[in-house]
Amino acid sequence: MVLRSPVEPLLAQARDMVPAPGALPGELRFQPKFDGYRALAFTLWSAPGPLLVQSRRGSLMQSHFPELVDAAADLPDGLVLDGELVVWVEGRMSLEALQRRVVSGGRAATGLAQEMPAHFIAFDLLQVDGQELLQVPYGERRAQLERLFTDRELSARWTLCPKTTDVATAREWLTSWRQVPGVEGLVVLR
Repeated sequence: MVLRSPVEPLLAQARDMVPAPGALPGELRFQPKFDGYRALAFTLWSAPGPLLVQSRRGSLMQSHFPELVDAAADLPDGLVLDGELVVWVEGRMSLEALQRRVVSGGRAATGLAQEMPAHFIAFDLLQVDGQELLQVPYGERRAQLERLFTDRELSARWTLCPKTTDVATAREWLTSWRQVPGVEGLVVLR
């Protein structure tokens, strides 16, 4: 399980159990922690253009994921999503396949997109309509993210990360999802 602050999205602390109610200040939100690559997905503002996918270290990766670039037509301009890139192989997430995808390009990337499709699991909305949302409370950003998925009827390549505020549900997820390939635990947000 990982504790994460939405304002400092890259800082996390590992824990072995779900915090008890009241153990941390504020309302807690729980999300699955996926074994993928943390990434930002950008759509350009005021000028249609390609989707940009940026790694945690700042590398642009969209050339490795043409299926996401194609699926960006479903997204509005001026959007920044924070999430996790994952690849599905034989009905499960595969870090090995994702690593293979990240080093592919050109025709190889196109072929691998068919064989091992990538998905972007969105867990935060950092910008919408060209307006930065970092100072907006996480609960409001999450509500906007959920509306985006509903209003745009996003599916397939774009996945909304499950979340709960219920401690019992979080504990059940932590227990039942431990054996699911590609799920590493939980992220706890204050």
